[in-house]
Amino acid sequence: MSYSKRVSLLIGMDSLIVLFSIFIGYYILNPYFNIYTLQMLVISSLTLLVSHHVFAFIYHLYHKAWEYASVGELVAIVKAVTFSVGTAAIVQLLVNSDIYIRVLFITWLLHMCLIGGSRFSWRMLRGRLIQSAIEKESALIVGAGSAGTMLVRQLLKHNESELKPMAFVDDDAAKQKLEIYGVTVLGKTEDIPEIVEKNGIAHIIIAIPSLNKTEIQRIYQECSKTKAQIKIMPMIEDIITGKVSVNQFRDVQVEDLLGRDPVELDTQGISKKLTGKTILVTGAGGSIGSEICRQVSKFKPEKILLLGHGENSIYSIDMELRNRFKGKLEIIPIIADIQDRQRIFDVMDKYRPDVVYHAAAHKHVPLMEYNPKEAVKNNVIGTKNVAEAADTFSVSNFVLISSDKAVNPTNVMGSTKRIAEMVIQELDKHSQTKFVAVRFGNVLGSRGSVIPLFKKQIQSGGPITVTHPEMTRYFMTIPEASRLVMQAGTLARGGEIFVLDMGEPVKIVDLAKNLIKLSGYKEEEIGIKYSGIRPGEKMYEELLGKDEVHDEAIFPKIFIGKSVEVDFSRVSTLVDNYNVYDTEYTRDYVLNLANDRESLLVQSMN
Repeated sequence: MSYSKRVSLLIGMDSLIVLFSIFIGYYILNPYFNIYTLQMLVISSLTLLVSHHVFAFIYHLYHKAWEYASVGELVAIVKAVTFSVGTAAIVQLLVNSDIYIRVLFITWLLHMCLIGGSRFSWRMLRGRLIQSAIEKESALIVGAGSAGTMLVRQLLKHNESELKPMAFVDDDAAKQKLEIYGVTVLGKTEDIPEIVEKNGIAHIIIAIPSLNKTEIQRIYQECSKTKAQIKIMPMIEDIITGKVSVNQFRDVQVEDLLGRDPVELDTQGISKKLTGKTILVTGAGGSIGSEICRQVSKFKPEKILLLGHGENSIYSIDMELRNRFKGKLEIIPIIADIQDRQRIFDVMDKYRPDVVYHAAAHKHVPLMEYNPKEAVKNNVIGTKNVAEAADTFSVSNFVLISSDKAVNPTNVMGSTKRIAEMVIQELDKHSQTKFVAVRFGNVLGSRGSVIPLFKKQIQSGGPITVTHPEMTRYFMTIPEASRLVMQAGTLARGGEIFVLDMGEPVKIVDLAKNLIKLSGYKEEEIGIKYSGIRPGEKMYEELLGKDEVHDEAIFPKIFIGKSVEVDFSRVSTLVDNYNVYDTEYTRDYVLNLANDRESLLVQSMN
């Protein structure tokens, strides 16, 4: 219906209601009280009719979407009706020196009931007609707080939604058996499996955006006992800022189940270090490097240097940042190999960065077992090149991206990362540059991590290959890893190894099972196959060695390791002579060097 037709219909309907109300009031009371003359009835009727339309326009009664009517619309009706009846009373007083209160009171009652009833009955009728025409799937809402009630209201109000809220669950004892918008709180989170089974629930929506990761994990475990699809409501701040609407749900992500909250940033401290500065990121096209670039760019540096060996990955992050931060900072893509010492020194000399984030590295454990010389060239010599260039050209802060595999390493990759730490700790002793390292656990979604591999295996129909049922790892997200890198730069005094409090380690097999469930499959459909521990892998990872541990966190969820003295001459021997070693000797040498073992290191070069 067009706007003009809709307004005309409402005006005509309201005119009939107004006249009906006053005439009914007159015919009910006049036989008993004989209070109206015909002349007074006509004057009152016309006054009430005109004043109603005037106040209806003032309070926008003809412009409201009554299918979404609520308390605000009811208040507008009360005001319009009351003021129009009040206007009629004033006219009666002026014309007849008297007010016919009984008639006007009944008129007001009828007026309110009929105007309000016509509007709200339209809302109810339209809602029921549409709901009956659309088949909706049942949903259980976890959380009967403000977010949950907001969600239910939206689902009931927006008929295009495919979900119908059937019940709440909430752990608050005071809310049990309460009805909210006609939806009952049927139990607590521990009752989810039973409630889903009894009511044929097809979807579960977790509507508690403030939940910490431990609670989300607990609730998810209960939800995963059912066959229902599990969704989570977006963050309230995203709803307020308009990024998403209340009824735009997202799937529960693996990172929601890590069992801990993400690290918070000291944004003021980071801003002082980065705003208006020149920042160099090596390995800028990689998973971690590119996210560091995104995070750093938010702090308005003057320049950001994107250094990497692969032109496609550097092109990708370069174009992304140019589109996202157009005109806000200077972005300089640099194709260079960190093993090319002269090229790295030339770059450092030309641009004179204030901060260097060194993310370039070989990180694949089994591959580096087969290629130990390449691991040494990239992870040790490459790091030495970048670090010594930073020292030469007076870079303020240098942050090395290391790994939890550098602790008591049993593989080439972890060993070369530990030796890279030794390199920067040695340089820090006599340099004006503050050199620090940041140790990560496994990064969810990064290249070479288990999540992309598991997803591919699930898409192929399975099975998921897990090395061992008891193997555990620490996990963090890519944005979280990048934030830790930036935070470490602000906390650096020189020589430290920073570690994130990553909570409890996660069993790889549990991660696989959760991913199968989140992908909409059952474990029996995909299957899990144990392939055995690969070369160089540990069953359990550590974040700090026993001789490196400081008891107290220096920043919420960030710990610092003690510097461990090493004989740096051994590192120099490796750097100078690795090329003459054979593959097996190189592997053994870096393992012994990283673990500070004498046996092989004292052997003759021959």
